[in-house]
Amino acid sequence: MKAMYDLIIVGAGPAGIFTALELLRRGSRASILLMEKGKPVEKRHCPKSEVGHCVNCKPPCAITTGFSGAGAFSDGKLSLSHEVGGELPELIGEDFAQSLIDYTDKIYLEFGADPHVEGIYQGPEIKDIRKRAIQAGLQLVDCPIRHLGTEKAQQLYLNIQNYLADAGVEMLFSTECENILLEGSTCTGVRVRESGGMEHDLHARQVVIATGRRGADWLEKLCAEHGITHKPGTVDIGVRVECRNEVMETINKVLYEGKLIGYPRPWKNKVRTFCQNPGGFVAQENYDNDLAVVNGHSFKEKKSNNTNLAILVSHNFTEPFNQPIAYAQKVGELTNMLGAGHILVQRYGDILDGKRTWPRELARANVRPTLADAVAGDITAAMPYRAMVNIIEFIKMVDHVVPGFAAPETLLYSPELKFYSNKVRMDTDLETNLAGLHCLGDSSGWTRGLMMASVMGVLMGRKLMEHHGF
Repeated sequence: MKAMYDLIIVGAGPAGIFTALELLRRGSRASILLMEKGKPVEKRHCPKSEVGHCVNCKPPCAITTGFSGAGAFSDGKLSLSHEVGGELPELIGEDFAQSLIDYTDKIYLEFGADPHVEGIYQGPEIKDIRKRAIQAGLQLVDCPIRHLGTEKAQQLYLNIQNYLADAGVEMLFSTECENILLEGSTCTGVRVRESGGMEHDLHARQVVIATGRRGADWLEKLCAEHGITHKPGTVDIGVRVECRNEVMETINKVLYEGKLIGYPRPWKNKVRTFCQNPGGFVAQENYDNDLAVVNGHSFKEKKSNNTNLAILVSHNFTEPFNQPIAYAQKVGELTNMLGAGHILVQRYGDILDGKRTWPRELARANVRPTLADAVAGDITAAMPYRAMVNIIEFIKMVDHVVPGFAAPETLLYSPELKFYSNKVRMDTDLETNLAGLHCLGDSSGWTRGLMMASVMGVLMGRKLMEHHGF
């Protein structure tokens, strides 16, 4: 390691990766250190595939940390529309955001992404789905999807990792950023802790923090400690829904991922579908505080009999409350308590009947859980009343679009939580109120998902070239 770098990037998720990648593509000769608390792609391994259940790995979970962040083990969907993926278009403009998406998409193709695009079918079924959505009071968002696939995403990001290494980007794994270094109101570097516990300081002209949803809570605390201007944003609390492929057949065929948004009564909070996985698998992720959350994967080759998707309820809090991430974590912790540290699963019909789900009932159902170690129980005992009612009413609305979605055997897994609440204030050049410090990706509160986080990294690379002489 050097005593001084031009750029230190904290977090090797899509935002951090594409910051370094864009600098290289533009001929930068800057000295770049990309540091990551997890492992390189080729060393990321989840033991669940051998033992059949989550073993709550320590150090950090390989599913959510390591080069490419959660992207390497997600279903790997690239949303190709500026209407999806967060609020970055509000900061930089929709047309510019779309042009950056198109540019970034070409980079993904160069590194091995599937050239096939889902969700561009324009047959009569689309009109019928849209008509049903309108009748149900839902908005159908058109969004072309490039599906990497979980296993294909890992190879793609390995290709990028090797490219960065060959180009001279220094990468430091199994190293955690403890804090930033300040001289007055200027960020001059970071304090890091290596896997052996040794702490030391690293200095740089510019520092980029791109720690993803996994690091949103840490960044929120950093903002409070150092006066990084920010505000509480939206936190999403919900469930992962799983039903048979036959129920979702039409929408899977013509849209691949049907993005539906509604405002169910009585509160009219925003509720949306997210991360739809045809023939996919429900998965567990673990955070540093032993919080187990549910997610969904979709492979290119390996398929199940089920489709899963998230239903997320957006929560926006007002004064005096300013801890939305902690609120969502408490909901998750309570659910984990009921499941003895595992994900809870419950049949939709049992929720309506006011009863818990029993393992024997799942064993004889048409919809068999793809998350084998999920614990049958009662998610309503932990889910806040407002969120639960929103979810139930939204499922009824979706059932009008997708008949059978609200079937008694439809499965609901909990907790599904999205930690990107803290929103860092910045200008169109991605400058914070502290000189030399930039915050990117989902942890910054401005993006949600692989593509928009990657786009923000591309933009950061360009701004470093334009304004900081890289």
